[in-house]
Amino acid sequence: MIGAMYIGVIAESNAAETRVAATPATVEQLGKLGYDVVVQSGAGAGSDFTDQAYEAAGATIGNALGADIVFAVNTPTDAQLDQLHDGATLISLLSPALKPEIVENLGNRNITAMSMDAVPRISRAQSLDVLSSMANIAGYRAVIEAANVFGRFFTGQVTAAGKVPPAKVLVVGAGVAGLAAIGAAGSMGAIVKATDPRPEVADQVKSLGGEYLAVAAPDVEVSATGYAKEMSDDYNERAAALYSQTVPDSDIVITTALIPGRPAPRLINADMVAAMKPGSVIVDMAAANGGNVEGTVPGEKVVTANGVTILGYTDLPGRLAAQASQLYGTNLVNLMKLMTPAKDGQLVLDFDDVVQRAMTVVRDGEITWPPPPVQVSAAPAATAAAVVAVSPKKEPMPSSRRWTFIGITAAALFLLAAAAPSALRGHLLVFALAIVIGYYVIGNVHHALHTPLMSVTNAISGIIVVGALLQIGHGDSLITGLAFVAILLASINVFGGFAVTRRMLSMFSRS
Repeated sequence: MIGAMYIGVIAESNAAETRVAATPATVEQLGKLGYDVVVQSGAGAGSDFTDQAYEAAGATIGNALGADIVFAVNTPTDAQLDQLHDGATLISLLSPALKPEIVENLGNRNITAMSMDAVPRISRAQSLDVLSSMANIAGYRAVIEAANVFGRFFTGQVTAAGKVPPAKVLVVGAGVAGLAAIGAAGSMGAIVKATDPRPEVADQVKSLGGEYLAVAAPDVEVSATGYAKEMSDDYNERAAALYSQTVPDSDIVITTALIPGRPAPRLINADMVAAMKPGSVIVDMAAANGGNVEGTVPGEKVVTANGVTILGYTDLPGRLAAQASQLYGTNLVNLMKLMTPAKDGQLVLDFDDVVQRAMTVVRDGEITWPPPPVQVSAAPAATAAAVVAVSPKKEPMPSSRRWTFIGITAAALFLLAAAAPSALRGHLLVFALAIVIGYYVIGNVHHALHTPLMSVTNAISGIIVVGALLQIGHGDSLITGLAFVAILLASINVFGGFAVTRRMLSMFSRS
């Protein structure tokens, strides 16, 4: 029987990196897949995971670089790569689309390398999507960093000392990071607006309490990949006009615009920043890829001449190190589940699986990047053209015809009142007035409220029940029969009306 493979969890070479590729919780899950885990001493220190915690979870502390499978967050240094043995598998964030020199370096070694940031955006690969996991944390943390620098309330308040207006937040890009930022800023009481070239995110923005700002351009269309694409010059000009209007009026701007495999697009120029109020804050979440804002310095905090603070932090996920490590480690566990079908501690790389193929940068020393395109679609599948029947719009009644109808009705009521006994004339007057008042009351009620309004007013039918009860049994059989029918129908109207109202109200009740 072949022994279980070892998974090594290395300490990150970058001192500023606080994340680690496995936590004590994920070590236990890897053990259930049949793997032995060795953790480099101090690997989890930045995330507050001690060596003792790893040992309690079943790992051993030792030489992680000598393992069969090596987990890392970032690309190891050349010195670390030199310690990998032939046939080893490296799994980390390699950024092969942006760093071709790393791909070439890995191709000169007899190893297999898989990049966690190359997971295709398809449904069954969502549990491996590190970019989404980290973007979710980064979006939340961006709001926290902005609030720390902003120095004022996010929510509006009315106090004895005066009124405090709510902060105005503009989020550029409504992907995973942008939506996380919208949710965090909205929960803190800010007025949040967001823009994105993908119109399908409008409902998501609104569901989080934000206002979606659309850029009307001919090339705006539903994304086929779930990612934003590079837009035309016409769109960029229209977007720039929108930013020129909204950025100066915003207290906080958070930019998240990234295009996979490309430098970050420049969206906000120096003139827009100069037009912002002193004390405003910009968080450029695309700083690592060049930045969306003119004046951003990756990894640094910059204060402009007019008092605007630009945060170009590139370690936002690492500022919530324990949480980020847990999510990243869980993504790796899900990858191991995919690549260990027998749960026997043996890694199986299946190149027929589009997910594994897309993630593989180097296989046994042979460069396999870029992978074949993966057919993905975040948009609804195109359907055959269908003929949709559109109801013709009802034309309003002409004014002359309406007044003619009113005149005829009034004349009929007048003749009826003239021919009726004197005791009935008062009732006819009340009936006519009720028609007029009811028309204007119901006509001015929103159509969405017609059903509960009418169902409650059905209780008026109770007067019919009372009248029928007074008549039943006090006359001939015809009167008794009519009274019984009146009681039955009026009762159905009363109880049915209240039943409908109760059901509608229950739709708005929290379970």
